[in-house]
Amino acid sequence: MFRVSLRAAAIAAVTAFLPFSTASAHCFVGGRFLPATLNVDDPCVADEFSFPTIASFKNGDDPSTRELDIAAEFSKRITENFGVSIATAWTQLSPSGEPRVNGFQNLEASFKYQFLTEPARERVMSGALVVEFGHSGSGGVGAESFSTFTPTFYFGQGFGGLDDSMRMARPFALTGQVGYAIPSRSSNTSTDPDSGETFKELNPQFLTYGLTLQYSMPYLKANVADLGLPEFCNHLIPIVEAQFQTPVANYRGSGIGTTGTVNPGVIWTGRYFQVGLEAIVPINRASGTGVGVLAQLHFYLDDLFPGSLGKPIFGNASAPGKIALGR
Repeated sequence: MFRVSLRAAAIAAVTAFLPFSTASAHCFVGGRFLPATLNVDDPCVADEFSFPTIASFKNGDDPSTRELDIAAEFSKRITENFGVSIATAWTQLSPSGEPRVNGFQNLEASFKYQFLTEPARERVMSGALVVEFGHSGSGGVGAESFSTFTPTFYFGQGFGGLDDSMRMARPFALTGQVGYAIPSRSSNTSTDPDSGETFKELNPQFLTYGLTLQYSMPYLKANVADLGLPEFCNHLIPIVEAQFQTPVANYRGSGIGTTGTVNPGVIWTGRYFQVGLEAIVPINRASGTGVGVLAQLHFYLDDLFPGSLGKPIFGNASAPGKIALGR
């Protein structure tokens, strides 16, 4: 998550670009652009790169520990509708009164297929298998020794079809995901070296789910009404994200319950990249304490390198969408 200085640097970088009249980016459904969201994955396959994604918060440990995560993710279309992404994160834990602990989380890969795109209805759906590779990270920062496989469904829905009496609500859109996380091992067994006593720790299966509500100022200007706002405002997408996980199997007696966060914030989207900033609000004590911060710099590779890195490996990409910011 961005600190104040990093946020200022990001804003300075984006304002260095001249205002643009059109924008081509990676997730268009008709006239609707769905940005890459920070906590809930967006429903499109794409050529994109996120770095850094920075999170700073107090986690749900007892006692709560200050955690800093710095993550990167690279996504590549193999075909027009099938893509692969690889993600990793470096974590620093700062327990009160104890030395800091640093290390990488497990490597994660996603294999996503975008199976439905309905431009007229501003609707898109996809499915993916998300794999976290056990033993690829450091156990000192919580990386598990087992792998986890999460079949996941994603959707996006714009509200551009609302009638004229609700025209100011047309820039609203919803995106979301629902997954089922299955660990490769049902439990971990450890032995106390002093007593020889054996302990068994269950690895629950989780339902993971999230939703975003976003209001697109670019869509408002291009498709509803030009309110004469400063050009910077016409690039903003205010957003609220919510992400949760609930144990559904193999957790009896563990004391584990639903955890999650609600993240209000805003995304600034440009021609070649976007900058996002959100608060992290835990829903209960097990999810963390206090309010954290999450920030991301995200690059549209399909716009930066349309003839090489930004196009599918097999097949030709369809013509990029355009959002007209002026009438």
